[in-house]
Formats: sequence, structure tokens, C-alpha cells
Amino acid sequence: MKSIFKASLLVAISIVLLNACGNSKAYGDKVKEPFSGSAYESNNRFFRGVGKGKSIKDNIARKKADVDAKSVLAGQVNVTMKEVTDAFMAQNENVDAGEVFEKFQDLTRQVISTELADLRKIDEVKYFDESTGNYTVFIAYEIKKKSMFKFMKKQAKTESYQSERIRKAVEDIIEEELEKAED
Repeated sequence: MKSIFKASLLVAISIVLLNACGNSKAYGDKVKEPFSGSAYESNNRFFRGVGKGKSIKDNIARKKADVDAKSVLAGQVNVTMKEVTDAFMAQNENVDAGEVFEKFQDLTRQVISTELADLRKIDEVKYFDESTGNYTVFIAYEIKKKSMFKFMKKQAKTESYQSERIRKAVEDIIEEELEKAED
């Protein structure tokens, strides 16, 4: 009985493995797009974002890629700031935690919506497909984390806060992240 179970288990595993190997072509060929790899990914020093735009007009394709890359960056900054505030609130028992969180999130939204501090284009490539008449543009941007946090700290100092405690907590959050960011 055990040998039948072992044999059927071995056959089932073999079938799964064979199907897994054969199904990779079911999706098509794997494509390596420009600006993929670690040089275009965020790390301890930089937020990085890549955008892609496609259109029959090259300026529209470029604008789409630009908006896409900046949206990726804004999303990364926003997620990072949420993680930072959550971690800060968990570490520091703060009576005004809700207000600090809200103020910090407002500051983050304000910074993202007004400008992404120290935004730099690191690369841009444009392709033209004669068969379809479409342009495809790829753009890669980066922001130094230190510059972003310094800008946020400057913005935080100009904000009006309900209490000195909240202002101090927001500045502590930013200072903690500044220390983590490498040069």
C-alpha cells in the first residue's frame, strides 16, 4: 500500500513539474524592457521610478512615460512615509499619535503634490515601430532620499501645528529617516 502511495505521489509530482516547465511558453516569450535591473530600482539612497508611454505621437508617448514614472515615484514615497509613521507610532507611545500620523500624512501629500524634491531624470529612450506607427518612450527618474527628507523637514518647519509635541514628533520621524538614508 505504501509503495502504491509513493509511486502515485512520484507520478503526481512529475506531472506538476513537467506542466510547470511546459507552461512557461503559454504566456509568450519573456521580454526584457529598458531600464530594468538594480540600477533602476529603489535602494537605501534613492527612490527610483521607470515609466513607459506609447502613442502615435512622440510627444504624447513621452508625456505618458513621464507621468507614469512620476506616479511610481510618488507611490514609493507615499508608501515609505506610511511605513515610517506606522513604525514610529509603534515605537513611541504618543498620546497624540492620531494627530501626528494625520499631520505627517498631510505633509507627505503636500510634498508629493507640489513637487518631488530633487527629481532627476537618469535616462530616456524612444522607439518607433514602423509597422504600427507607434512611438514607445521609457523614462527613468530618481530622487535622493536625503534630499527628499530634508525638503520634508523644511516644509514641516513652515507648517502650523496644534502643539509643540506634534511638531516635534513629525520632525523626529523625518530625522530618523534622514539618518537611515545613505550618502
